[in-house]
Amino acid sequence: MDLKDKLVSSFMAFENNVDVEHPVHDIRSEAIKNFEEKGFPTKKEEAWKYTSLKGLQKIDFSIFPKEVNALGYKDVKKFFLHEIESYKIVFIDGIYSSFFSETTHDGVDICLMSAALTKPMYKQVIDVYFNKIASKDESLTTLNTAFSREGAYIYIPKNKMPKKPIEILHFSTGNEASLMLQPRSLVVVEENAEVQIIERYQSLTTNEVLTNSVTEIFAAENAIVDYYKVQNDVKTASLIDNTYINQKSKSVVKVHTFSFGGKLTRNNLNFYQNGEHIDSTMKGVTILGYKQHVDHHTLVHHIEPNCESHQDYKGIYGENSTGVFNGKIIVDKIAQKTNAFQQNNNILVSDKATINTKPQLEIFADDVKCSHGCTIGQLDEDALFYLQSRGIPKKEARALLMYAFANNVLESVRIPVLKSRINRLIAEKLGVRLGFDL
Repeated sequence: MDLKDKLVSSFMAFENNVDVEHPVHDIRSEAIKNFEEKGFPTKKEEAWKYTSLKGLQKIDFSIFPKEVNALGYKDVKKFFLHEIESYKIVFIDGIYSSFFSETTHDGVDICLMSAALTKPMYKQVIDVYFNKIASKDESLTTLNTAFSREGAYIYIPKNKMPKKPIEILHFSTGNEASLMLQPRSLVVVEENAEVQIIERYQSLTTNEVLTNSVTEIFAAENAIVDYYKVQNDVKTASLIDNTYINQKSKSVVKVHTFSFGGKLTRNNLNFYQNGEHIDSTMKGVTILGYKQHVDHHTLVHHIEPNCESHQDYKGIYGENSTGVFNGKIIVDKIAQKTNAFQQNNNILVSDKATINTKPQLEIFADDVKCSHGCTIGQLDEDALFYLQSRGIPKKEARALLMYAFANNVLESVRIPVLKSRINRLIAEKLGVRLGFDL
């Protein structure tokens, strides 16, 4: 039985474990039909031209974990931002861990999707927002919708801001020989509210794990959302991350993606601007080696006038790694005075490394300011020689040049402790100690 058939047949068992009268039963049932019809995406589809899932489909993934593997704090301490206080929503092999978590209902709701989907007190929010912007056609999103049950639920009411940032952490322990996880999260930030979120998926063993994640984010008028994705997993972990963002007038949403590890990582990041004077920002740093593969697939849809979007992705690729950037900006006819910027710059530090980049603009308005571009190259030999002539060893000189190349993405990180952590991760990936911190 291949993975698709296994997932379809497992859906009945999944539904037997939840109430068929559940409010989202019909949504799940329709979603599994869509996935059964479409199956996994293939390289014949333009959006997946450079990323193949064939290898993953040959693995006999467990769909449901048999039991929870106990973890101690020492096993996971280094993955938390323990230097500051934060709310924490922690999952171990897809199951909520109350031991590691710190949730709250003190003026805001920072808790579990499973509770939000089943308890009447959350019904109004679920009815308005759940599965409203997630794609009904993209097969992996519909697969996640079919199995949607657990994940993070974050609701920030009007004029509120949590006292602390929120960390969402998903750990896989290797309790199964190979495991597939499908977390589903919902983030709703009402008018004049603000939130900071750090998200991480981390495997603690070398067992195969495939995570197919979907997150829906709603930013109301004047809302501010600061979202950080830290991807530094082991070489047997694969992640397909689908994020859908709906913005209203004068809202600001920033998503930073730091891709430093994993076997195969696919980031589908979709912004929909439904209002005027909206600001959308996507920034990313990718540093890969070995045979790692990262695919950034972005969309910004400018639907109304007087809005801005800014995309800036930097990639450093070594050994046999592969990078993909496929960014699209759509400007509707009514969306006059749009200011959209898109840039993807890459450095290949190995003759065997590959980058496929495709920035795109689809503009139907005539009074806009839009630009896009990409670069692919090697390190500047003149700059390298200059640093060496000042007594800096070649290895450290190369690292400094690569750090400077990626540094402007770090400048917009608003959580100092996270900025320092990312700075150290970059130094680790470059194989040197830079001798300074941020």
